[in-house]
Amino acid sequence: MTNFPSNGHQTTIQAMLASANVHGLKLSPENVELNESGMDFLVVFAADAAGTVWVLRKPRRADVWERAENEHKVLKLVRQYVPIEVPDWRIFTPELIAYLLVKGNPVATVDPAGGGYSWLYEQHSLNHIFFDSLAEALSGLHGVDHKTAVEAGIRIKTPQEARQAFADNIAEVKSEFTIPAKLYERWTAWLSTDSYWPGHSVLNHGDLHPPHILVDETHRVTGFLDWTEAEIADPGKDFVIYFALFGEEGLRDLLERYEKAGGKVWPRMHEHIAEQWAAYPAIVAKFALVTGTESNMEMARGMLANWNV
Repeated sequence: MTNFPSNGHQTTIQAMLASANVHGLKLSPENVELNESGMDFLVVFAADAAGTVWVLRKPRRADVWERAENEHKVLKLVRQYVPIEVPDWRIFTPELIAYLLVKGNPVATVDPAGGGYSWLYEQHSLNHIFFDSLAEALSGLHGVDHKTAVEAGIRIKTPQEARQAFADNIAEVKSEFTIPAKLYERWTAWLSTDSYWPGHSVLNHGDLHPPHILVDETHRVTGFLDWTEAEIADPGKDFVIYFALFGEEGLRDLLERYEKAGGKVWPRMHEHIAEQWAAYPAIVAKFALVTGTESNMEMARGMLANWNV
């Protein structure tokens, strides 16, 4: 970890450490690290007297708390069923969330300068251990019993409700943003074609991109982070960013491993996932509407205007 000497950073760090101390968690103010890359949380890494590293998360906005409450329920459930590690929250308040650092390293981090990813391992160098273990982790997650999940308070959407949620999101975005005609036509065709869509729902992570996937030195997937969007809904959602990064060939390969590990597929699953990626600007635009921040609105406008159909 590294020190942050700037006054702004120091003030944020001191406030988060003080909040942890109120809850009985005493952390050293020396050698701490602040990560501001997340859109929903400020994150601080700090160690206790024994040298154990803790993760502190502070919600950026009031709307984040509702998703954090959902994440808290999800984490208590999934650690019993998935073959990977997930955060174990020891402090859970609207001002602060704290948990022991989960073992493993993110397969990539967000590059604040370039806007893309800085890979722990080069993307092309990831081996079969990574792909097999990712498929196994997703199969385990997607296989969680729905009745058990609902009893734990997890949100649930039937396949029809998940499809309608996509349609409602797109309708809301269309009322607030300019959508290029070809892009909107593609979304409409996808929404109206039954064969694209699954006949089942699964418990999904909901925001599975490289910074949220932890691996060990062999490339084995050891954990997933940041479960705020998790719910029982569309099974394709956890593969969308993977498709964007590895393309159609990579997606087909992962889906074969996923099915072999016990995951349920359907004939047009890979095409459905590709169409979900084509609709990704609508997800970003919806996020911008929720946050109301001009920087997010501008990002959404840019994606909608320049998305490659």
